[in-house]
Amino acid sequence: MSTPTPGLRGVLSPVLTPFNADGSPSPARFVKHCRWLLRQGVGLAVFGTNSEANSLTVSEKRALLDALLDAGLPSARMMPGTGACALPDAIELTRHAVKSGCPGVLMLPPFFYKGVSDEGLFRGFAEVIEAVADTRLRVYLYHIPPVAQVGISFELIERLLKRYPGVIAGIKDSSGDWNHTAALLKEFQNAGFDVFAGTETLLLPTLQNGGAGCITATGNVNAAAIVRLAQTWRATDTADQQQRLNDTRAIFQRYPIIAAMKAAIAWQSGDPQWATMRPPLIELDDAQQRELQQALARTGFEIENASTLAANLQEASPA
Repeated sequence: MSTPTPGLRGVLSPVLTPFNADGSPSPARFVKHCRWLLRQGVGLAVFGTNSEANSLTVSEKRALLDALLDAGLPSARMMPGTGACALPDAIELTRHAVKSGCPGVLMLPPFFYKGVSDEGLFRGFAEVIEAVADTRLRVYLYHIPPVAQVGISFELIERLLKRYPGVIAGIKDSSGDWNHTAALLKEFQNAGFDVFAGTETLLLPTLQNGGAGCITATGNVNAAAIVRLAQTWRATDTADQQQRLNDTRAIFQRYPIIAAMKAAIAWQSGDPQWATMRPPLIELDDAQQRELQQALARTGFEIENASTLAANLQEASPA
């Protein structure tokens, strides 16, 4: 049976990856953003979907993780995404995360080939776990069928828990379906299997039903409000809190959400470089940026201390 990992409960966010003008990752902005998230009470699920992780190389991910550690950020609050289509890449990233002291990793299944069997997925996870061969390893499965189109079945979870007790620690459920999240909680949480909702729109019912919290994209921009609900979910105003979170999320979801979050940080930090995306993803156009800013301004939305997220010119310059 897995035991809960204290640093990996509550609110985590797949940290946005900022890029320099030449398209390379910007460690200066990345470190500042991660430090800001930690100060808001948000854990670091670096290299997730909203991190543009599958547009980053293994060496870029390793270097960014090392930049966080070199800057003194606590590895105990980190859940790096280490899943990859190529199992040797997943093994290298997972081994590096464990050796760096990260208490858990968030692992996509190999997702390029569709219609694969549970047997194939089991072998994929098993190969990574056995190659890393470290008793400190804790794997959080990443179920995101709307994007990966390769899901993680209940039967697969049951088999992995039986084969690797204490290693398979939980799941991020990005199905977007509360019934699916509720079924995961009912079926597996008594086995010490932490269930995280994949969006803050399901944070309140997840916590009310014994879940671990949420790993959510908009933690990058709406951190304080999401953390407040996670910390006060037994209070009398939680339904209102949840609705306000839902309303803010809905504004960002009118647009490609990664580009919208980066545009919001660029706007409120005064650092236009923050808006940069790595192809094939692209930035919001001028009209979309104006619409986003106006919609957020009407709600009084503000990223607290956003100016601290900007890199200075020396840090932002390509090496």
